[in-house]
Amino acid sequence: MADYPNTLLLIDNEWREAKGGARIDVVNPATGQKIGQVAHAKREDLDLALAAAQRGFETWRDTSAHERCAVMRRAAALLRERADSVARLLTQEQGKPLAEARGEVLAGAEIIDWFANEALRVYGRIVPSRNPLAQQLVIKEPVGPVAAFTPWNFPVNQVVRKLGAALATGCSFLVKAPEETPASPAALLNCFVDAGIPKGVLGLVFGSPAEISSYLIPHPVIRKVTFTGSTPVGKELAALAGLHMKRVTMELGGHAPVIVAEDADVELAVKASGGAKFRNAGQVCISPTRFLVHKSIKAAFEQAFVAHAEKLKLGDGLTEGTTLGPLANDRRLLAMDKIVKNASEKGARIATGGARIGGAGNFFAPTILTDVPLDADIFNEEPFGPIAAIRSFETLDEAIREANRLPFGLSAYGFTKSIKTVHELSRRLEVGMLWVNQPATPSAELPFGGVKDSGYGSEGGPEALEAYLVTKAVSVVGV
Repeated sequence: MADYPNTLLLIDNEWREAKGGARIDVVNPATGQKIGQVAHAKREDLDLALAAAQRGFETWRDTSAHERCAVMRRAAALLRERADSVARLLTQEQGKPLAEARGEVLAGAEIIDWFANEALRVYGRIVPSRNPLAQQLVIKEPVGPVAAFTPWNFPVNQVVRKLGAALATGCSFLVKAPEETPASPAALLNCFVDAGIPKGVLGLVFGSPAEISSYLIPHPVIRKVTFTGSTPVGKELAALAGLHMKRVTMELGGHAPVIVAEDADVELAVKASGGAKFRNAGQVCISPTRFLVHKSIKAAFEQAFVAHAEKLKLGDGLTEGTTLGPLANDRRLLAMDKIVKNASEKGARIATGGARIGGAGNFFAPTILTDVPLDADIFNEEPFGPIAAIRSFETLDEAIREANRLPFGLSAYGFTKSIKTVHELSRRLEVGMLWVNQPATPSAELPFGGVKDSGYGSEGGPEALEAYLVTKAVSVVGV
């Protein structure tokens, strides 16, 4: 693709090759063909990036909140202007349909704007003193340089959620973005460079995830770690950060249950959860995966869900009319095959799909498995692909117990016309996010995060800023 660039490292507002000249190939998942390369950072590059981040922090923490807000808003405006070109990069390297890619970019601009405004609302407080001669203050200060690690499924959005909170609070930000999808996060950060952000405030590196994380997290320059990815890797990084007393935000894996109650609107449930299920080919941490449908409407729900899946148009994300793109890499194809085979062996029925499509590219048919037993892998491990699993329930208590059975607690969905059922789901489901009678609608102003093995901390709402702030108590007596 002539319009896909080789991606460089960003250090001190300069785009540069890695010192050793190493590069990693980037492949278009729709074709399996190499489309570019990305610079592969080594320790020498990381040292330069860390030194720049420290200098950038010393400048940015003393920059007024109003100026930080202005720079961020200029960057958001540039991202909107460049949305079409950034979306094309994103689709080429990640695979999602162009409309989804453009939506991700524009949503990213909205998140930046929201956090820019929050920069003006990082308040401390005055606390009444027991000593009438003293004044007691509570001050909020930036924690310091941040090391961020982001995944390939939303290469713009996942950077933006971390970046927005860090910059709004006065922290510098060094991100290890995904090597498989490097150009779109680079284009995002370039908007900030062009918007006039001071040198060193932003850094971007690529390379071996294990090598980079094991060097950045313990490094004394880094004061805060934020990671989005799988639960096993997140636990390893959290343990490493804890060893060095680094503050951490973890947004980890999910396995979202969908409870379709007896009184649910089946048409609405299929439309909302079907759209959410197959968005980004199911490669979404909050994707609905375990469909728990009341036995009285299971047949109707299943029939409508299969019809929805079979109407999807599978193809290259750049092709007009495509509604379901390829999986991001061939590892996901192998994982999908394994999931379907295991479910079939356990007694599940393949209602539609279940196989790879074509010989080129990472295309897997939208798949619905029904009558799935609880011991099948699909009901215990996050599929992270275009596979939905259905089983029936008789009572709401039974459905809630199953929803809470796994260690995951990121998101859940419910469909019902009963306010009593809504209340029960809201109170009893062990998740960080719940959507009722709608698809997932995350926004900048709402908390975004999970509980249990799905992580801790928030990447949305005012709560997101707290992880990037130090609270300092100051008591002053006049002399």
